[in-house]
Amino acid sequence: MAELPMITVGGKGSSLSSSSVCSIAKGLAHLRTDSSALNRLDSSSSSSSSSSPLAHNLVSLLPSLPTVEESRASLVVLLCKLLSLSGSPNVRTVLAVRLAEAINSRDLELGSLVLTEEEALALEEFKLSSALCGICALLDHQSAALSTVSDAVAAMSCEALKADVRAFNSMDLGDGYAAKEVIAVASDLKVLLNGSKLVGKLEIEAVSEIPQIHASLREQVKSLHSKTRTELNSGGKVVTPRTVVTTLLSLASALHHLGDLSLSRAKMIVDAVGSEDLRSSLVALFEKKCPSGESLISGFKLVSHLGSDAEVNYDNFAHEVNLLMGIVWKIVTWEAITAFVVLEGAELNVKKSEGSEVNGGGNVRVEKKSEKKKKVVLGKGTSVVVQLIKDRLQGKGGNAVDSLGLLVIWADELSSFLDPKDLEFDSLLNKVKEIVESNESRRLPKLPKGTRDFAKEQMVVRKTAFSIIEEVFERHGAMALDTPVFELRETLMGKYGEDSKLIYDLADQGGELLSLRYDLTVPFARYVAMNGITSFKRYQIAKVYRRDNPSKGRYREFYQCDFDIAGQFEKMGPDFEVIKILTELLDELNIGDYEIKLNHRKLLDGMLEICGVPPEKFRTICSSIDKLDKQPFEQIKGEMVEEKGLSVETADKIGAFVKEHGHPLELLSKLKQEGSKFLESSASIDALNDLEILFNALQKSKCIGKVVFDLSLARGLDYYTGVIFEAVFRGGAQVGSIAAGGRYDNLIGMFGTKQVPAVGVSLGIERVFNIMEQLNKDQNQRTRATKTEVLVSILGDDLGRAAELSTELWDVKVKAEYSVNKRVTKHFDRAKESRIPWMIIEGERERNDNVVRLKNMEAGEEITISRDTIVEEVQKRLSSS
Repeated sequence: MAELPMITVGGKGSSLSSSSVCSIAKGLAHLRTDSSALNRLDSSSSSSSSSSPLAHNLVSLLPSLPTVEESRASLVVLLCKLLSLSGSPNVRTVLAVRLAEAINSRDLELGSLVLTEEEALALEEFKLSSALCGICALLDHQSAALSTVSDAVAAMSCEALKADVRAFNSMDLGDGYAAKEVIAVASDLKVLLNGSKLVGKLEIEAVSEIPQIHASLREQVKSLHSKTRTELNSGGKVVTPRTVVTTLLSLASALHHLGDLSLSRAKMIVDAVGSEDLRSSLVALFEKKCPSGESLISGFKLVSHLGSDAEVNYDNFAHEVNLLMGIVWKIVTWEAITAFVVLEGAELNVKKSEGSEVNGGGNVRVEKKSEKKKKVVLGKGTSVVVQLIKDRLQGKGGNAVDSLGLLVIWADELSSFLDPKDLEFDSLLNKVKEIVESNESRRLPKLPKGTRDFAKEQMVVRKTAFSIIEEVFERHGAMALDTPVFELRETLMGKYGEDSKLIYDLADQGGELLSLRYDLTVPFARYVAMNGITSFKRYQIAKVYRRDNPSKGRYREFYQCDFDIAGQFEKMGPDFEVIKILTELLDELNIGDYEIKLNHRKLLDGMLEICGVPPEKFRTICSSIDKLDKQPFEQIKGEMVEEKGLSVETADKIGAFVKEHGHPLELLSKLKQEGSKFLESSASIDALNDLEILFNALQKSKCIGKVVFDLSLARGLDYYTGVIFEAVFRGGAQVGSIAAGGRYDNLIGMFGTKQVPAVGVSLGIERVFNIMEQLNKDQNQRTRATKTEVLVSILGDDLGRAAELSTELWDVKVKAEYSVNKRVTKHFDRAKESRIPWMIIEGERERNDNVVRLKNMEAGEEITISRDTIVEEVQKRLSSS
């Protein structure tokens, strides 16, 4: 038998790792105490004369744990803690040597030793810490290995189930919302499945959830590793057990979810086995040896109960978490077994009969050519993992005489191979890590953060939305405008308050300092001023750019849809119209429930004046108030007091005002009643009069029900001077603001000599798209990516025939595509996939008879029509449908 490797502990400057503790605990390595550490201890073999000699059975002073593995791990940690007490004359070399000998012995033979009082006290002090840290080291090492192996096994299951894995591609939408580990798991799975011809068929929830569930385990593994590494190398410090319990409870929850998902896939794989005999054999073995869902739940509930107990038995709690880890390992192992049986189990499908035999090596020789297994193409990563398993099984068939016997042997060998104690386990683990770290797909181009590509189905939704938006804008007499995607930096600076830091600056271009446009309003104001325009009703749909932190519904590149009215008009007329337009847009886009929060900048300024805010701080305090939709007032109050210098009393007055919101006319009446503080400010009186005109107009137009008068609405942009508003979606998806706008009477004058008042609204179309796509998904609506009405199908390879017939259809404005292929199924597959309603089919027989077949794909009906009249017949049917 090969000599076990040595792991040295106690050396000066050395650190103890979980993998070292685990290797020693599992008997895969021996422990050696650093000689310099022993030299630093008291070398006397008798107890100190200053202390009372106590004859102790060491076992009574050491952690008492249910398994030898856990006990050995705790002793390794205990020894290292004692060695860290070097210099104490009362910790003797003989104690360290005795512990090291016990650790390396098979049965932890400790015996008795006469201890000093200090030694006994030290052992008692470190007893709990050593037990917890020892088991944590085992869990740390095993959970890290499980995280890697479970990804590989899950990838095999995706192929065994022929699962649709497109969800892995959409984890990172560029909005920064998906957790880092979720994206990382999806990326690793794509590497493992790269090139697979088996995936992509069935949508399976237990597959689409893999990134989230496996990411949760990764996060807890990292947390446990950080905690364990610190505790293992904390020297003589004693662990705070409650913090360890919190960490292990989170790990247990992640293990429970991983095991549950793995068990679901394993059961589905068993049900998917084609051979009835093999399936029944596999079911019997699976039910006998794989832990059940009930045992998984029971293990997790016990851990949760022990961890939440007021008087936690820490040793027992950690031990139960370790047992839960073992249950999950077995479940993942059985998922691997079932997946391997489906992917590579041709031998098991061959009964021992004439024409085939099972030889002593467990391999099957099939005599009949027709019975040879059809070659399947696995992913580049999973194929390596499967080959490692096949190598392990090579020659392990024993004397199996039937498929059940061979199945039992395979299951036992795979269970051993996926056991971390197995000598070959590390080679499997390292190979999986090598696959995902070499990761071909990570060398492929990727999107910048905060940006997105849009697939064909998404583009249909976007084009539909843009069409509705343009129709509403043009209904109100607006004209289209386009401006450059970048502006001079001086044009943009000073217009956005604190948000100016989000402007994308470009590199110096020949002496010009340029920036990408932040919105469409400032470029519009620059255009109006530059061209001396005094009246203009315009709309613009274009991309804008913000150097923001991406989050759910928040991107760095996105479309805005703006409608603005510039010029002198009747009082509050343009303000009414832009709000009316906003309600029309949101109603016709049919996104669901929403509300429009509305306030007035002069009313806001009056409120701040009443509260005692200095005028020079109005804008910066408005920026703080503008965050109230995302943060609680107490947090905003802290910002106003600690960062912006307001008194607590002033901040509390603001807090009382910003709570006011309700029906526009009702709240307006309250603010105008006698004794209202708002009547003490001329700015507030002007604002209240403006709002009275506006609310009456909105009531007459029957859209005031969508408006909420809200004094907390601030809109942090510096250029607003009057009415401000913001639309918020009230449906299921939490996407925040979906539109906003207001009056900006002084912005255009900043670019020229003449002030031109203006008011506008900007629709945050990206968030609207998210809502529309989610609604389609919830309603199970399939979006048709093309408008093709007819597929011209030529059976053969005659491109000329396809060109002739397609051109005739295109000439009369029929939306048509053509397909040239000898296989008729290819034509039908294309029509079904693209959901094309009509097919014109021409093969050699039809060509000879000067006819074509016209097929209605939805009805499944097919008729034969003269080739000379087919165009007219198609037009007739399309016009009547």
